[in-house]
Amino acid sequence: MNQAQARVLVVDDTPTKLYILSSWLRRAGHEVLQATGGVEALAKVRELRPDLVVLDVRLPDISGHEVCEQIKADPVTASIPVVQISGAAITPADRAHGLERGADAYLAEPVEPDEFAATVEATLRYYRARQRAERIAERLAALTEVTLAMNSADTFDELLVTAVEGTSRILGRQAGALALPPDGRVRRYTALPPGSAVSRNVTATTLPALDAMSLGNAAGTRVFTVLASDWLRLIPDADLKGDVRGVLCRTKGGRPPVFLGVEATPELGQDESNVLRQLGQALALALDALRAYAEEHAIALTLQRSLLPARIPEVPGLEISWRYQPAVDNVEVGGDFYEVLRLGERVLIAIGDVQGHSLLAATVMAELRHALRASLIGTVDLGASMGLLNDVLRRYHPGMTATVCLTLIDPATGCMEVANAGHIPPLLIGDGRARYDRLGNLLLGVAEETYRVDRLVVPEGGAVLMFTDGLVEDRDKLLDESLEIVRQLADTVEDDLELFCERLIRRFGAREDDVALVVFRRGTE
Repeated sequence: MNQAQARVLVVDDTPTKLYILSSWLRRAGHEVLQATGGVEALAKVRELRPDLVVLDVRLPDISGHEVCEQIKADPVTASIPVVQISGAAITPADRAHGLERGADAYLAEPVEPDEFAATVEATLRYYRARQRAERIAERLAALTEVTLAMNSADTFDELLVTAVEGTSRILGRQAGALALPPDGRVRRYTALPPGSAVSRNVTATTLPALDAMSLGNAAGTRVFTVLASDWLRLIPDADLKGDVRGVLCRTKGGRPPVFLGVEATPELGQDESNVLRQLGQALALALDALRAYAEEHAIALTLQRSLLPARIPEVPGLEISWRYQPAVDNVEVGGDFYEVLRLGERVLIAIGDVQGHSLLAATVMAELRHALRASLIGTVDLGASMGLLNDVLRRYHPGMTATVCLTLIDPATGCMEVANAGHIPPLLIGDGRARYDRLGNLLLGVAEETYRVDRLVVPEGGAVLMFTDGLVEDRDKLLDESLEIVRQLADTVEDDLELFCERLIRRFGAREDDVALVVFRRGTE
């Protein structure tokens, strides 16, 4: 007895034989399609996609061998099994020829009903096993692709959209997901194949209710069915044709669960349920990873900002603006810093960058800031201060390097001193043009060095821009090109320095490295 009904195309130009073969197939419970020629058979194969073709070798238009070859040559129909029957070509050589040209089985007349039925069932059994294996392979490939895309998502919404659209596409039915990101607002997305996911409203009680139906606050994975009536009570605006089959996952106790579900009509097979389970587990793990990244990033930013000046002092005759922009994709703390200190009538403005992104880099940055402040108690000597920073780095953090630029300006006179340890030179803006100061000495932490102090005058209304290399370093562009872009942008400085800073940041966009910049302008009488 056959395991399930199949659609079988019988191709024969002899009415009696066509009737007999069709009767045997119908008696076995199969749906029968008929054709009396090769051209007609090929058209029906392409249009109706039968599960099996029973094909006479000798046909009035083209031979059964040629029909079989064309079926097997088309990638769309190549997997459809073909059983050839012949009353004339019955020798072993004929059978071998038929099999060589693509037939999956070959019967020589006269054919007994039992032999015919057994051959059909065996061929269908192999065909269905092959179909199942191909479906599993396709779904596993799609599952891998969707899992990779989920782990590449940058935001929680992007992750949920990827999961819902991927589930809908793989299982060929409406899919939806519910999750609770760290911002405390439950997200709900749904998708119909092959469309895009849509965000929908959902109450905060829906996810806990689904949790109560399955895991009950425990960690783990549970695949379960929610009746349509229960689902509509939870989500009244749902567009359903039946029950919902879903998976609820929680990676660890105390964490919010995530739900991924699909329409349960038609009923999911075991393979489809397994795919749904794997997708749900992949989504839960990706959400946890993204949540951990977001939390670590927030902690890193908090720590970074706590190591920078809490406020910039107001200085008569000097307008100061600054920016600190963390790297867009780096969860670790960076070593970029700036400092503004009033020293009597003068103001020290410093900027620097300790190598690397790590807690160590941030710690060294904080030590250098404190050492700089200590060096400025009493006599102020930028060369001596820079030498002290170099000694601190070489003695206590061998192998670490840093770039630092110190400026000391008297707003009343415009007299300014500059000491530079390997940093990008300050950009001097005034008299209708912008130019970089000359290069400084060796960066900190490399070797013993005597640091030169340059002296220059900032005119009334003149400005000075200092920034770290994170603003201008790009993998696909020379540093000199980016520095020239900054210089050209500084040819015109807005009356409001805040707007100038915003224009600089906006021009270079999101960066792979931290960015610190300080711009100050001397007032006019």
